[in-house]
Amino acid sequence: MELLCQEGYCIKRAFEDPVLLNDSRVLDMLLDTECKYLPSPNYFKCVQSEVKPFMRKIVANWMLEVCEEQRCEEEVFPLAMNYLDRILSVVDVKKSQLQLIGATCMFVSSKLKETLPLTGDKIVIYTDYSITLEQLMDMELLVLARLGYDLSAITPHDYLEQLLSRLPGCSQNKEVKATISRHAQTFIQICATEYTFSVVPPSIIASAALSAAVTGLAETACLNTDLIKHNLCLLSGIDLEVLINCQQQMELALSSSMTPPTSSSSSQQDAHAHPSHKQDSDDIDGHPHTPTDVRDIHC
Repeated sequence: MELLCQEGYCIKRAFEDPVLLNDSRVLDMLLDTECKYLPSPNYFKCVQSEVKPFMRKIVANWMLEVCEEQRCEEEVFPLAMNYLDRILSVVDVKKSQLQLIGATCMFVSSKLKETLPLTGDKIVIYTDYSITLEQLMDMELLVLARLGYDLSAITPHDYLEQLLSRLPGCSQNKEVKATISRHAQTFIQICATEYTFSVVPPSIIASAALSAAVTGLAETACLNTDLIKHNLCLLSGIDLEVLINCQQQMELALSSSMTPPTSSSSSQQDAHAHPSHKQDSDDIDGHPHTPTDVRDIHC
């Protein structure tokens, strides 16, 4: 049992349930249901009149850093981004409201996935008081209504243990399994910040993330990458070409996120893109820089 420490509290993470991991019906149910929670494609062209993809990225990177600084569960950020994309698919959002909606999605996701969820007061602080607690609570009701109170969306994290427990050479070694899972989670986080991955089914993202993680560890962990990719395709029901293409796009996104910005404009758009790097634009108190500049952007 893994112990997580958060704000002086010891949080116990539950053991893996072999019944859920060994029952193929669980994986089949995830695959059958995942498309229900995908956002509408091209919502920036069909729905949004002010918000642009780079604005989504600014807010997404800010949300990711808040989740990391608060040591949220890995599922919180991808789930919050799923909420945000689904909202943007049905509501024409003003630029001045984007951070508020992003903060609200993170607030709701934390409530669903965290033992000790983020508080409204803390989220207001992270926005540098650009929103009020009353606005956050009012927006929460609107977000819940627009989502139809259907919050248990399927994300790539839901597939990690299901797939890892079935992969040859990965499930037997706990240390290797944990390392692959940790690396795959990094790829999943990067994908959640990129709009192009928002309409990709979670099963494909999870499979490609695991494939990318295995590829990077193949030599040190003595893993058969071809066999693992073949099994991932069989388990998730996707073509090998689709898996490889998605993996390549992930690796490009990760490489891009690790490249330092070369100008002030790219700094605003790509700040905090990589989860393991702190940027100089952080506030003095250590809080991630709030993307309130979104409202001042002229398209």
